[in-house]
Amino acid sequence: MRRLLLLVGAIVLVDMAFYAAITPLLPVYADRYDLGKTGAGLLAGAYAAGVLGGALPSGWLSARFGSRFTVLVGLALMSIASVGFAFGRTVAMLDLMRFVQGVGGACTWTGGLGWLIARTPVERRGEMIGSSLSAAVFGLLIGPVLGAVARGVGPEGPFTAVAVVGLVLIALAWREPAPGVVGRDRPLTGTLREPLVVGGLALVTVSALAFGTIEVLVPLRLDALGAGGAAIGAVFLVAAGVEAVGQAWVGRVVDRRGRGGVIRVSLAGGIGFLLLLGVPGAAWLLGLIVIAGCVVLGVVNTPAMTLISDGIDRVGLDQGFGFALVNLAWAGGQVGGTIAGGSVAGATSDVVAYVLLAGVCAAALGAVLRRGRVASAAVERGAA
Repeated sequence: MRRLLLLVGAIVLVDMAFYAAITPLLPVYADRYDLGKTGAGLLAGAYAAGVLGGALPSGWLSARFGSRFTVLVGLALMSIASVGFAFGRTVAMLDLMRFVQGVGGACTWTGGLGWLIARTPVERRGEMIGSSLSAAVFGLLIGPVLGAVARGVGPEGPFTAVAVVGLVLIALAWREPAPGVVGRDRPLTGTLREPLVVGGLALVTVSALAFGTIEVLVPLRLDALGAGGAAIGAVFLVAAGVEAVGQAWVGRVVDRRGRGGVIRVSLAGGIGFLLLLGVPGAAWLLGLIVIAGCVVLGVVNTPAMTLISDGIDRVGLDQGFGFALVNLAWAGGQVGGTIAGGSVAGATSDVVAYVLLAGVCAAALGAVLRRGRVASAAVERGAA
């Protein structure tokens, strides 16, 4: 199982690094192709659109042909996209390759995490999911470095190297034993009636909405407060580094003490974080709040995904299908947060956008607390 965890961790790390490599390259492509903000947004958002489009098909692939096959498809698409992006000479080609990369990312996440959880005892699921998310966050740290190298020497070499790494990962995945296919004929409607699945997906969506909004508004606010590009990058770099360590630790806590406590603490902390975001008048203070808040709110994804895997067991589906739904929730929330958060802030103010998000977190926390009270009452009735 440890070898499979390392393989899945490497796969999601490479996928996230390729995804995040666009950050330092985006201004270059915007100038080269005269994209404007709309065109730049389309290029940056094409990956999330690909994840959204590939989420349910990747679940079908996993349920029909197995998790390993889905991983192999995802790695092949990632390798094709990296070469296409390296040698793309039109904005349409670059957009298309980012979209293909997103579809491949949906397949690697669906197949990889489904494969890992299928081989993991229930009592260690939180640890495995947390470790995988930690690897993904490290990929987000490496990505801008990859993009900076591509900006300096040209994209052909660095992104061709990504394709070569993808081929190596294909060879390693091919050698791993494939898990069996489970519950391929179960309907989707039954899955979406399972409370654990619905609750976990709601939590992933809430987190993605918040981060989609933060990624748009916080850099602009830091810039307005006088922070330079290096300082803005450092804030998110440190936040991602601390979160990467935190995800693995939280996974072990989830296994030992259950899912609910971590979820309640994360949502409550997230409410305070969002309400504070619009307050600071100094860049250094806003940076500290962002670092602490992103970590607190980000760790909700580990127990949320663990809940989803528990629910998928209940309905008898392949675990990969559960992570296909996670992809759908993440991409939808990310796109919605980016668009809606920016629009609300533009029409009113950043504070209004953050207060609305805090309200969403408060509603989620209220639902979690109500469910906890109902469960406790049921236990008491059973004991009586």
